[in-house]
Amino acid sequence: MKKNDIALIVLIVSVTLVFTYFTARALIGEPKSQSAKAEVVEPISAELVQPTPKIFNKDAINPTVDIEIGASSNQQPFVGN
Repeated sequence: MKKNDIALIVLIVSVTLVFTYFTARALIGEPKSQSAKAEVVEPISAELVQPTPKIFNKDAINPTVDIEIGASSNQQPFVGN
């Protein structure tokens, strides 16, 4: 290759790199420096608070106990009669 050919290739590569750089900056844009804000979390306390006696007392209804209303003589309720 001659000096002129090498110089022409270097010129074409340089122009292509500059064109690509500005095109990419136009499409993608520059990274913006943005600040992030985080919530301030209160530390967890080891102190236990007693539950309200209005709800949690010895006379309260226990939702885990099965409640049966009346005696059912039908052992298979979904069988057609």
